[in-house]
Amino acid sequence: MSAFNAIGEEREIDREEFTPGIEPQPTWCPGCGDFGVLKALKQAMPEVGRTPDETLLVTGIGCSGKLNSYFESYGFHTIHGRSLPVARAAKLANPGLEVIAAGGDGDGYGIGGNHFMHTARENHDMTYIVFNNEIFGLTKGQTSPTSPKGHKSKTQPSGSAKDPIRPLSLSLTSGASYIARTAAVNPNQAKQILAEAMEHDGFAHVDFLTQCPTWNKDAKQYVPYIDVQESDDYDFDVHDRDEAAAMMREAEDSLNEGTVLTGRFYADDERPSYQEEKIEIGEMPEEPLAERYFDDDYEWERSADLLDRHK
Repeated sequence: MSAFNAIGEEREIDREEFTPGIEPQPTWCPGCGDFGVLKALKQAMPEVGRTPDETLLVTGIGCSGKLNSYFESYGFHTIHGRSLPVARAAKLANPGLEVIAAGGDGDGYGIGGNHFMHTARENHDMTYIVFNNEIFGLTKGQTSPTSPKGHKSKTQPSGSAKDPIRPLSLSLTSGASYIARTAAVNPNQAKQILAEAMEHDGFAHVDFLTQCPTWNKDAKQYVPYIDVQESDDYDFDVHDRDEAAAMMREAEDSLNEGTVLTGRFYADDERPSYQEEKIEIGEMPEEPLAERYFDDDYEWERSADLLDRHK
């Protein structure tokens, strides 16, 4: 058991433990897909055997940023696009925590896109949930990186001239070792995918399609959806990078044409995480850094003492 929380405690976990007493009722708009993310996340936690004391939820800015206000656990509400570096630092300091980062498509694929790319490249052991509603919601309906070409908004009144980014393909190219897409209209699949993502050792990216009935009324409601694992029309190996890339491209091409493909797209269970690689080369202690704050006998090291002086 950790020195300052209940990490490692084995007991039955109820999903209602993750409903906060101070602000239990979310204030998202009626019909918002964010409700589906919250429900799926609460349902997934008992599946992976994690308690609120064992969990850290780091969020960015936007409607999705309020997720940790409605989810009972340790939480950190960062500035726009910065949930991933904060989550990475927390996981490095205390690897026993279940670290989840969350943000919207503008927050994660736009403002925080650089952090997304490099967190995937380094394969940090955490789960990243991106609420993808193809719009900037909290700031009242501006075009986002995932808005389809031709989408009209306050910032693009004549229609966007740009093709949307391809989040699944970008994630694979950057180096994520688990990549999936689910939707708020598919709660059972969403729960299973989030549980798998948290159990995965490495960077797990979940592109979570969430409808915005207030600021993106023209967008599809992501129904009907097709689970690529259950459909006989799609046969590919999620462990084969080339087959996964082809399947991702098809899913991204078809999304704005009315065919919503969801499911697991890629999983690399053999690649070591960033933490494991750092320990192997001796640049990260096996003992969690966070534990040292509770060890009165620990003699603190300075980085200058660990490096040879420049000559």
